[in-house]
Amino acid sequence: MESSTHIFTGSPTWVMALAMAAIASYLIPVFGVQRMAESHTRLAMRCAWVLHLLTVAAGLMTTPARFGFAPALSMTAWLMLTVYAIEQQLYPKMRAVGVLSVLGALTVLLAQIFPGKPMALQTSAWLPLHLALGIASYGLCAAAVVHAGLMSRAEHRMRTASNDEGGMPLLMLERLTFRFVTAGFVLLSATLLAGLLFGESLYGRAWVWDHKTVFSLLAWVAFALLLIGRSRFGLRGRHAVHLIYAGAALLLLAYAGSRFVLEVVMLGRLS
Repeated sequence: MESSTHIFTGSPTWVMALAMAAIASYLIPVFGVQRMAESHTRLAMRCAWVLHLLTVAAGLMTTPARFGFAPALSMTAWLMLTVYAIEQQLYPKMRAVGVLSVLGALTVLLAQIFPGKPMALQTSAWLPLHLALGIASYGLCAAAVVHAGLMSRAEHRMRTASNDEGGMPLLMLERLTFRFVTAGFVLLSATLLAGLLFGESLYGRAWVWDHKTVFSLLAWVAFALLLIGRSRFGLRGRHAVHLIYAGAALLLLAYAGSRFVLEVVMLGRLS
């Protein structure tokens, strides 16, 4: 019956308090963005960013440390917000507060409900680096998805001759999107290469053709085709956006999807 009880007792009270404070901070801009001053919105997002980071760190510092699909998604959302915070300083017209706030709140909540499985005490010293590469590739690819959505919205404004001046220029969004795709692809390649070369040291077994490996490779192929298509054939617009979405969905299924099945679906059946 462990799966039915750890949902509510997996985190100490102070960690739950941090998580609830982070969720509340994220939701303030969602429900008050039309009435709040921009400075207040930024303050709420900064508070949420800090509280979110503290909840992520608390989950990794518990004894034993726990990790799974929900903490991975939470870290990914935090990285997306970090990227957004930096971009807001460089490009003040960037507008994605609502979507990122909702994603941040949901992932913090999920990480408290499904804190993951305890990590083995005796693991390779390279495992934290391998996980960091994987999470970073998740975060950058997720940032590419957000920018692809903004790019589609900007293209729609152009097609409909909208007078909305609140967004960023389409060409700028396109350049940013492909920069994130390229960076995410490089980190994903490094993650796969580490798994191939050091799989036995990292996980106690050599390269295995499981669901995680297959979906990761399919995501790698999708992003590779996207970058080659853009470089050689000028691929852009809707076809490029669809490939970004496809690659990101495959990458999501690779780790988060497979871990969700193991941690929630299969464990729920066993209990």
